Amino acid sequence: MMYGWHDGGWGIVWMILSWGMIFALVWAALRAFASDGGRREARRDPKDVLAERFARGEIDAVEYHERLRVLEETRTPTTSA
Repeated sequence: MMYGWHDGGWGIVWMILSWGMIFALVWAALRAFASDGGRREARRDPKDVLAERFARGEIDAVEYHERLRVLEETRTPTTSA
């Protein structure tokens, strides 16, 4: 069967809708892979992450305090030049 104006123009409408859908899918895929879509989380403080792990029970108090001590020792002070 031939599509076009012979069937009342619906063939052209479907063709335009199909190309529009293809364009929209390609655009959405490129946008998703090109960036994170504005969903970037702010960098979290390691002490906060450690405190959350302790609160969830993933680590005990001894491990929490040991890791906290290491974080405080290795944290380099910022120098302004």
